[in-house]
Amino acid sequence: MKEKTIYEHLREKGLSRRDFMKLCGTIAGMLGLEFSPPVKALGKVLNPSPEEVVAQALKTKPRVPIIWLEFQDCAGCTEAISRSSSPLLSRLVLEDIAIEYHETLMAAAGFQAEKAREECLKRYYGKYVLVVEGSPTTADDGIYCTVGGKSNLEILKESAAGAAAIIATGNCACFGGIPAARPNPTGAVGVADLIKDRPVVNIPGCPAIPEVTTGTILHFLVMGQLPALDSLKRPLPFYGHTVHDHCLRRPFYEAGKFVGSFDDEGARKGYCLYKLGCKGPTTYNACAGLKWERGLSYPVQSGHPCLGCSEPHFWDGGGFYEGQSAPTMKLDKGSTATLIGAGTALGAALAGVNAVKKTRARKAVVKPEQPVSPAEEKKED
Repeated sequence: MKEKTIYEHLREKGLSRRDFMKLCGTIAGMLGLEFSPPVKALGKVLNPSPEEVVAQALKTKPRVPIIWLEFQDCAGCTEAISRSSSPLLSRLVLEDIAIEYHETLMAAAGFQAEKAREECLKRYYGKYVLVVEGSPTTADDGIYCTVGGKSNLEILKESAAGAAAIIATGNCACFGGIPAARPNPTGAVGVADLIKDRPVVNIPGCPAIPEVTTGTILHFLVMGQLPALDSLKRPLPFYGHTVHDHCLRRPFYEAGKFVGSFDDEGARKGYCLYKLGCKGPTTYNACAGLKWERGLSYPVQSGHPCLGCSEPHFWDGGGFYEGQSAPTMKLDKGSTATLIGAGTALGAALAGVNAVKKTRARKAVVKPEQPVSPAEEKKED
């Protein structure tokens, strides 16, 4: 029996054609697909619009099974994605794509849950996306995290073997997170430290931004591959800029206006939190762009310094609120370009002023001498 496509599945659930195209547009925007003017040849459009690209994928591809494992964690990433500010996207991932196994969200428990996982691994071998939340533990053969009598190491390797792609969500799964903080008694590590023969993408954060997790899953679904990654295996569409790059408080940083304490005048005026330990300039994440709670806010906007939770070993990276001296204004590429542009404009302006001065001086030199009247001679005397 032919498996239903995602579009057919959505239509059966009552999604109208109009809402489907709206969903496709939302996904295209999330993926950062670029629009280009349509090019036609022989009555056909050679470069379809971004939403049409997404629509074509959803109309032709079957649902992508997702197996979601949890190891050493607080379930914060699950809590975040189940309360996503983009209900269409979260519903698409949680209900329609769909999650076949998730210990926290599924109704089954105990041996029934474990049997469901084993069946999913066999039925969807080579097709499913494996999402791992929480850090694997390596000390003493992984006995500090066991599920159904199996160590987390055994479960991870067994589940990763047939995965088309692996997504580590949350700092714990990516870099070990809080369980890996000194002295790291359980030997917590990131998923990519253990799995080397399958593509792994890291979605760090504490918790991970839900739209980043769903966006990465949807990218794999629509494009058939994981997005471009940085050196830490983080998707560049979401981790290509620092929190500082798009921060609302950045103008105060550039102006050298910083908060000295949480209750001072600078704090009330919304000054930069760098001196209170803000890690925004060195932390790559989409917090300042996507934000939280339907785009309402994010920690720095709400008055709290960035903790750097999407970076490796953020828990051991020094005190969260340790004061930092006023930074040397080391400009990034954007600021450098702005400075160059400003310098060019200033140079052009100065050149213009000098040109005017030279013109005036030239005119003064060639201006013929005017005769002096007898009355003016008397005034000079």
